[in-house]
Amino acid sequence: MVTRASTAPALTRVAVAPHTTAAEHYRAGREAAARAARFPSRPDLDLHDFGGKTIEQLVFTHVYLGGKSAWSVDDVQRIDAALPAAMTDPHLNNVLAQYYRDGKPTSSFRPSRSLEGPLPARVYRDTIEGFVSALDQSNALSSFDLTRTVFCFLLPPGVVLVDGTSTGHQQRHDDDEPEYNPALAEHDEAVDSRHGLGGYHGSVHAKHGNATDTVYYAVGVYSEGDNGIVAFDEPWKSICATFYHELCEARTDPDVEDAIRAGDTPDADKLLGWYSPKGGEIGDIPMEEAGADLSTVMKEVPLTGGGTAPIQLMWSNAVGGPEGPIAHPHARGAQHGMDHRG
Repeated sequence: MVTRASTAPALTRVAVAPHTTAAEHYRAGREAAARAARFPSRPDLDLHDFGGKTIEQLVFTHVYLGGKSAWSVDDVQRIDAALPAAMTDPHLNNVLAQYYRDGKPTSSFRPSRSLEGPLPARVYRDTIEGFVSALDQSNALSSFDLTRTVFCFLLPPGVVLVDGTSTGHQQRHDDDEPEYNPALAEHDEAVDSRHGLGGYHGSVHAKHGNATDTVYYAVGVYSEGDNGIVAFDEPWKSICATFYHELCEARTDPDVEDAIRAGDTPDADKLLGWYSPKGGEIGDIPMEEAGADLSTVMKEVPLTGGGTAPIQLMWSNAVGGPEGPIAHPHARGAQHGMDHRG
């Protein structure tokens, strides 16, 4: 997402907390969606299939930024256990099955890694893109099928995430910036993790000779205190739920950033997968509907293999609202959204 101007983008691919500055910023670029505390059926908010790419057999891995010393071993172990368990859970995947022609979405996890090196206090989109490019140039991505893999970049405690580029926005500290620009500061704050942003997903186009590969990524903050989306009693749980949000969006609408880059052109819509003209992506609509009570969509849900996992409920066209794990997929044709895939 390019956020050089003060106007809000019409297309979004971020996780934000409702009733925050960031939420107001992104909401301004979409049609207003009504809120309902107990989620009455709202087929008017349903996802539409615009015919773009989806990822039915997802592969994902975690990249912990800041190095091992920046992370609690317990946090890493819990995230590495809970998020893959949620992503591979059959009953949770049954909710997403309605968005695929075959109706059999799967997910597999590749072992996580730590990326050593210092991080700035504020991380921008081009910072993450730089990490993607560095991994690609070091041949660290060669063992992955890039057409269906999402690399999850996890920021350590205290680091602020900005949905913008460092070239388009000043990287500064309020206390030591001699030429502090209030207008730029207000805009940056509208799209950073201290004002409701939890994470986002996107893509980088990596050139290999005459060929160009698309590398998909998601990035999220360590949700604690006033940073990120704090919805549970422990930070690792909020992190897990935020990345569940981003990965489900990447599965159903992976090329949304290319659609954003295309701008107001006929090509933009063709790049979208499942997207709601009124509510955004599959994870956005439930957050909007939840309003101030995130506990209605941010939940610890039972897993078929035993135990629970902290996730965010995804939007289900079949029921016209957010939906938890179900024992069987919905019948094909139960969803209301337009299906351009035949």
